[in-house]
Amino acid sequence: MNLLLDTHVLLWAAAAPERLSADARAMINDEDNRLYFSAASIWEVVIKNSLQRPDFHVDPHLLRRGLLDNGYLELSINSLHTLNVAHLPVIHKDPFDRILVAQAEAEGFLLLTADELVAQYAGPIRRV
Repeated sequence: MNLLLDTHVLLWAAAAPERLSADARAMINDEDNRLYFSAASIWEVVIKNSLQRPDFHVDPHLLRRGLLDNGYLELSINSLHTLNVAHLPVIHKDPFDRILVAQAEAEGFLLLTADELVAQYAGPIRRV
């Protein structure tokens, strides 16, 4: 199965796996699953760093390199993904989460999220 990890789940998988649910850990550790991260998640980390939040210190270069080195595949954003955003109901206003939902839908990937609002979208989404 192709799994797209939302930004929170991705950060937890990379740096704080104890924060993941048992279900999320099992899916991420299942060698039959292919793990994807979106370019949007790296972009979100860059934006959060630029806001200089004292509680957020993630090096996006190291994050990306570490994910790739550990077998994750990068999912670029394409115009089909952006067009799919237009068809989403406004359940969640966060543009990063909305593009992740649109990408999962367009690619037929299962989106793993910890966000209860994201989980309200129809489609291939699982709250973990």
